[in-house]
Amino acid sequence: MQLDIKTLSAYRLDRAKEDLQAAVSNHQAGFYKVAINRSYYAIFHGIRAVNIIDGFDASKHSSVIAHFNQFYVHEGKFDRSTYKLIDSAYRIREKCDYSDFFIASKEDSEKQIHNATEFISRVEIFLKEKLENGALQ
Repeated sequence: MQLDIKTLSAYRLDRAKEDLQAAVSNHQAGFYKVAINRSYYAIFHGIRAVNIIDGFDASKHSSVIAHFNQFYVHEGKFDRSTYKLIDSAYRIREKCDYSDFFIASKEDSEKQIHNATEFISRVEIFLKEKLENGALQ
């Protein structure tokens, strides 16, 4: 079954919000590495919600992020600070997932949840504008 772009974008945004809720729950439970991981995935699925407007998707995270940065950040559709937010989330998530002795702090977790919340908000505004302008059909 082939989904239209609007439906797929909305699904990916919902998935991003679900990951953000999981991040908050894990943070509150003291699972900071898991909270950071879920915060990153909230951002990642938010990126995918935007990228699908171009019909773009990829299995590699670096490709998904590169496309977003090239066509949405560098073209001014998202503020340049968005690049740093994404890069920071990507790097700390990798440390949490793959570095044996990395200790994630409560502050690290709070920062990533804040960043993910901010990013998802930006994505929602962007997609709403696209929908109102008829760009998502």
